[in-house]
Amino acid sequence: MKRSASLFQVLLVFTAVIEIQWSTVSSIYCKDMPPNVYRPHSVTITEFGAVGDGVTLNTKAFQNAIFYLNSFADKGGAQLFVPAGRWLTGSFHLISHLTLSLDKDAIIIGSPDSSHWPVIDPLPSYGRGRDLPGKRHQSLIFGLNLTDVIITGANGSIDGQGAIWWGWFHNHTLNYTRPHLVELMYSTNVVISNLTFKNSPFWNIHPVYCSQVLVRHVTILAPLNSPNTDGVTPDSSTNVCINHCYVRNGGDVIVIKSGWDEYGISFAQPSSNISISDITGETRGGSGIAFGSEMSGGISEVRAVGLRIVNSLHGIRIKTAPGRGGYVENVYIADVSMDNVSMAIRITGNYGEHPDDKYDSTALPVISNITIKDVVGVNIGVAGILEGIQGDNFSNICLSNVSLSVQSAHPWNCSLIEGYSNSVIPESCE
Repeated sequence: MKRSASLFQVLLVFTAVIEIQWSTVSSIYCKDMPPNVYRPHSVTITEFGAVGDGVTLNTKAFQNAIFYLNSFADKGGAQLFVPAGRWLTGSFHLISHLTLSLDKDAIIIGSPDSSHWPVIDPLPSYGRGRDLPGKRHQSLIFGLNLTDVIITGANGSIDGQGAIWWGWFHNHTLNYTRPHLVELMYSTNVVISNLTFKNSPFWNIHPVYCSQVLVRHVTILAPLNSPNTDGVTPDSSTNVCINHCYVRNGGDVIVIKSGWDEYGISFAQPSSNISISDITGETRGGSGIAFGSEMSGGISEVRAVGLRIVNSLHGIRIKTAPGRGGYVENVYIADVSMDNVSMAIRITGNYGEHPDDKYDSTALPVISNITIKDVVGVNIGVAGILEGIQGDNFSNICLSNVSLSVQSAHPWNCSLIEGYSNSVIPESCE
């Protein structure tokens, strides 16, 4: 990393700042997304025979209620209310123009029987399940080709009972890739708010191929040793706003993705225009904010501010590898505090496995215009490891006003990286 403020380097920084001015537009867009919509029609899940005793399986009740409410989709939409109770269910589909609303004492519980989670095709941008080749289990709450969907409550809960799935994963006895708690595909105008998500078998909230998504005031909880329980994972999605969330889990707190190797390159749907703010996270198995490693469709125009990362493995991380292709560009991260984080900043060009042996090893990712500024950290193990790829230097990596209290005698390790640093403590790499 260069430290001399030559005119050329200053211009690089200036250019990076200009290129993230979209953030002003994004902030306006986030404010314009209504967290709730009036629905003229409403039913309660008990009207369809549901029993909230934590034992009775209510999948049919959810399916029948939503089927009934579909008749109101063109009449202003409808609300399905889940009252206090423990509502055991398998996977169910949402519809357009629907609000799923939970009472503060309502808990939707995922069935521990894997047969209650249907098996569906892999995502086209991944080419296979993420855990295993082949198909994958459908998420507990699922939607496809929807518009105007709200999942909300008075901080009611959705509990995936993931422990049994984590056991199958660790014991290598899974038949298909684990399910998420919530996945919406090819959908627009999605709001997820004022809920607690617990013990997801896999990723928690996964909007994929979506646009106009708002996730706010959610709490996501899983044991710190739970595998891959990523918090919010926008994937090949645009115009996404994530704010005022608390996440304590075993995966990345917030992670942005866009497809895996040749499948993501071919599908070619990037993640862009993503605004992240006011996030508090703790994870022993991941990062406070991460990009990739599945980023083959490209990631750009990301603004993340107001991050509080504690007791975690990594603070900020970009993960990629030869064969990924794609890009991570025009990323602006600021106002970050860290406490007891093993490594504050990590950029790695040799991360993760490949979906199969058909990937193109010459498909190199472009990592450029990454600005990280106004970062304060205490009890930090290592300041950073910043590693590009031979023949594919990562460029315009800009660090500014970064102050880290580091335990290691060798705080930085950098290779195949170009950029600029200013007011960085401890002093960054050459």
